[in-house]
Order: sequence, then structure tokens, then C-alpha cells
Amino acid sequence: MALHDEIRIGDAERDAVMVALHDHFAEGRLDRGELDERLEAVLSAKTRGDLRALVRDLPSPTGLPEPPKAPAWEPGMSVMFGGPGHPAWQRHHRHMARHHRHGPRFPAFPLLLGVFLVLAFTAGPGTGFLVVLQIALAVWVIRALMLAFGVRRSHRRLPGA
Repeated sequence: MALHDEIRIGDAERDAVMVALHDHFAEGRLDRGELDERLEAVLSAKTRGDLRALVRDLPSPTGLPEPPKAPAWEPGMSVMFGGPGHPAWQRHHRHMARHHRHGPRFPAFPLLLGVFLVLAFTAGPGTGFLVVLQIALAVWVIRALMLAFGVRRSHRRLPGA
């Protein structure tokens, strides 16, 4: 916030704060003396911090631009790419907070590499590549459908655990 308050302002920012001050005066939050005092200070303000000090005790809108927020995913991006705003992301992270994965992950890449090598030496590299691509696509589609319909894998519980 400190760096944001050090940015110099122009006439547009001053005008926006003056309009907001007039609105607050019209709503009875400021008396005539306070309005005149603050308008005079707005005209001599040089930075956003100077303006922020003048409207700190007033509710929104104050005429000041909102301070920059941390970079966030836009809603469209989170839906397209499954980012932090996507429901599946939140569900996954809630699930992972409760359950920790034990043991190695399914070795999909080494298995697909093995299938490719066997087919490359028997039927040719082109055929091997296409078969591996089809298998990977089928697995991806099945996992996407499971995610879309909320199907969860069953968890086996060991006796006495």
C-alpha cells in the first residue's frame, strides 16, 4: 500500500475526490467548514497518499482508485484452465488436506513408453505413437468425465487403521 500511496496524482484524481467530498457533504457527513478545508487540501495534494488521508474517515465511494490487488486469475481463465477459482481446484485441495497420498503414483509414463517401444519394434514407430496417443487420450477423457460428474475413487481402509 505504501508504494501505491506514493504515486503522483493528476487533475482527474483530484476531481474524483472533490466530487466524492461534495456527495458526502450532501449526505450530511461533512459540514461546510470541513468541506472547504478538505477541498483546499485536495487542490494542494500531490500523491494518492495525500488524498487517502483526506477521505480516510469517509465510507466508499471516496473517489480514489482501489489499491492494486495481488495478481489473480480472471474468472474465465480459472474455468478454462482449472485454476484457483475453479470448483474442482477447491474440491481437490479440500480433499488433499484431509487425505494424504501414500505410496507411489501410478506409473503411466513408463507404461506408455513401454507400449510405444514394443509397438515401434513390431509394427513401426508411427503405429506405436498413434496407439500411445489414443491410450493417453482415452485415459484423459475418462478422468475428465469422472471429475465432471464428481466420481471419486474408493479408498480401502486397512483393518485396525
